[in-house]
Amino acid sequence: MKKILVCLDASPRAAHVLAAAVDLARRTGAKLTLFRSVGLPPELAHDDIIGVSPNQLIERLLENAREALRQLSAEVPPGLVDGVEVRVGTPWNAICAEASAIEADLVVIGSHGYGGIDRLLGTTAAKVVNHADRSVLVVR
Repeated sequence: MKKILVCLDASPRAAHVLAAAVDLARRTGAKLTLFRSVGLPPELAHDDIIGVSPNQLIERLLENAREALRQLSAEVPPGLVDGVEVRVGTPWNAICAEASAIEADLVVIGSHGYGGIDRLLGTTAAKVVNHADRSVLVVR
């Protein structure tokens, strides 16, 4: 195993997902690419976007996600992180596309989100497992 795509969201469980991926990378000699998909959050208040162009809003969300991943990567032992990637898109689809693009050997993802929308539409993890063209490790 050479490349592991580690899918991290903004939830408290992201640290546990990262820890599992770090452990696996140490055991196999693989490199990690930390990944987050960015979309317009449903909880975004209308007042938050008044006066902000769509490009500025997306760029702000992307930069916030990059910074969060950089902070998480600082906790990883030196030499294990090969990159930090943030993409705009539906999470499950963006994850599958990124895994293919970087030719990841494995995708590591948390088991479920905590939002009500996950219960209605199915979790991102379930969709990744069903649509990925490579192995997926789901961390509980």
